[in-house]
Amino acid sequence: MSNKKGFTLVEIMIVVAIIALLAAIAIPNLLRAKISANDALAKGTLRSLSTASETFATTNSGNYPVDITSLTGASPAYINASYCGQTISGYFYTCTFGAGGYSLVAAPVGTAGTTTWTISTGGVLTP
Repeated sequence: MSNKKGFTLVEIMIVVAIIALLAAIAIPNLLRAKISANDALAKGTLRSLSTASETFATTNSGNYPVDITSLTGASPAYINASYCGQTISGYFYTCTFGAGGYSLVAAPVGTAGTTTWTISTGGVLTP
């Protein structure tokens, strides 16, 4: 008898089927985790922008910033990055500033998120 080494076609097909099954289970969970992370980042970003705006108002006799450059251009800066008008991690940020208050919106782009988040003067975050 000859001593043959290697795998049979059936054994290889079983291994491929097991890998496909594991991938079918894992991929949807990974996508859900990414969407959840995008949602959390959007809320955190809005809270950071809100905190920067409230700190600006406290420092400037109750007057809120009139634009994002009031927050990013100060020395020291109230916030280091301008998120307004940009898409970051699947959310588009819209910022409306005025001396009397502000409104900040994070809207999901496509299927990257689940909820449009809004935060307004006073730091009230609403879905």
